[in-house]
Amino acid sequence: MIVGIGVDLVDIARFERTIARTPRLVDRLFSGGERALKPHSLAARYAAKEALIKALGGSDGVHWTEIEITAEASGRPVFTLTGSTATVVAERGITGLHLSLSHDAGLATAYVVAEAAGDPDDDEVTR
Repeated sequence: MIVGIGVDLVDIARFERTIARTPRLVDRLFSGGERALKPHSLAARYAAKEALIKALGGSDGVHWTEIEITAEASGRPVFTLTGSTATVVAERGITGLHLSLSHDAGLATAYVVAEAAGDPDDDEVTR
């Protein structure tokens, strides 16, 4: 059952200017494995992290560097969550996260769907 969706759009040039002005942001926003990527890839990952927070319904207990976007062998992007962020996701009953990324024409976008096990016909209210 879908329990949350999130989408985010980032202007890549604006993102590049921001990290050039404040280089410490890269360390605060990205995992060690992500930091070496090109700016357009970082912008897409920033959008993915924002979209995830929206799909979760908020950022309580979520830490940016504990959200890493990695790729399966096929190239499909996936979330690799650690620390309190992984705990928060599990505590919210989320059993699956689906991620789509794209960047073109100076924009990066991400779309996230959060899934939980359960019967949509249950009377239980979810966020």
